[in-house]
Amino acid sequence: MDWHIYLIWLAATSLITFILYGYDKTQSRQAGRRVPEIALHGLALLGGFVGGWLGRSLFRHKTKKGIFTFVLFVSTLLHLGLAYWWFFR
Repeated sequence: MDWHIYLIWLAATSLITFILYGYDKTQSRQAGRRVPEIALHGLALLGGFVGGWLGRSLFRHKTKKGIFTFVLFVSTLLHLGLAYWWFFR
């Protein structure tokens, strides 16, 4: 696997995840239609963990829900492990 493809994938999923964290925070303030939590978790696990961490921090969103910390932590470890396995073994 080429580094460039993987980095583009991580950047794209992170950007989408970050945008959805911001959108969900806005919707929560306005009592609007929310992003399902499973979608945010799924995007983090698919590679959007950087956007998840940034969105969580910048928007101060989902910081009191421990499951979000857990999923972001697991997805970070998962992708560090995948990167090591693909590129350094």
